[in-house]
Amino acid sequence: MGKICLQFLFIILANSFIAEVYSSAKFTFVNKCEYTVWPGILSNAGIAQLQTTGFALQNGESREVDAPSSWGGRFWGRTHCADDSTGKFSCGTGDCGSGNLECTGGGAAPPATLAEFTLDGADGKDFYDVSLVDGYNLPMLVVPQGGSGDNCSNTGCLVDLNSPCPSEMRVTSADGAGVACKSACEAFDEDQYCCRGAYGTPDVCKPTQYSLLFKNACPHAYSYAYDDGTSTFTCAGASAYTITFCPSPNTSQKSSSGGSNPGSDGSNPGSDSSNNNNNSAMDGNMVYDGAYVTNTASSITCSHVVGGAIAIAAAMWRLCDHQHFV
Repeated sequence: MGKICLQFLFIILANSFIAEVYSSAKFTFVNKCEYTVWPGILSNAGIAQLQTTGFALQNGESREVDAPSSWGGRFWGRTHCADDSTGKFSCGTGDCGSGNLECTGGGAAPPATLAEFTLDGADGKDFYDVSLVDGYNLPMLVVPQGGSGDNCSNTGCLVDLNSPCPSEMRVTSADGAGVACKSACEAFDEDQYCCRGAYGTPDVCKPTQYSLLFKNACPHAYSYAYDDGTSTFTCAGASAYTITFCPSPNTSQKSSSGGSNPGSDGSNPGSDSSNNNNNSAMDGNMVYDGAYVTNTASSITCSHVVGGAIAIAAAMWRLCDHQHFV
């Protein structure tokens, strides 16, 4: 009986350890905007939706969402959201068309800043990026926690692009404030901007004056469809990712209605203060709004695994010891 107990104990410990290390990744959403953001979540085709596909995030709030291994999908922030007189929920930017807080399989209506992920992809690495291919609606920063690799680093778009957005691409609210910036593809629907038809290969579809507006302001983000070289990031063994909306202070300002929605504040994204915020947030650690966050989640996860394994071992040993002497 003692031998059987020990074998059973070994199996339980091994399975617990494997499940803890490989079963999921944790995404933490943080809202540093001075207004409410409603994150939306969409899994890739053929992949089950996560336990939530949309929620509200007040200024200063954070929320964790777990994803299984090999998950792939995208996140974005919705703004200017409200229920109408019939109870239908909709958003001024990033609306997913579900009519509810949860997106339930609906994607973001452009323009919207996107964070895209493929977990446990080629060679077991996570692939991720921040994309402005579908346009821009608010600043976003992605920070991997733990993980390794030459290209395992922070990425995002930290500045306000609603202010300098060309008039032909600008989306405005009822009071005329800029709330989003369309991509050239969305604004003009021409092959040269959409990288399709005769422009359907990277050799032919090149950056344009419009995509360069995005790229110069946000050099780590996708600015058009074939902007892969400087925009795709990979991590091996990352246990978690933090996705922060408005990571740099003062990238947008409160609306006159009390701060529930963003508006253009006329700030210059090319100013020294914006560049300093961009550089500090894009190194191996994250510094913003007086906070300093390092990539320490791997050690935290490891301690949780060891602690859990010890607790299980102790309980099983007591059970086996009892069975041995009964």
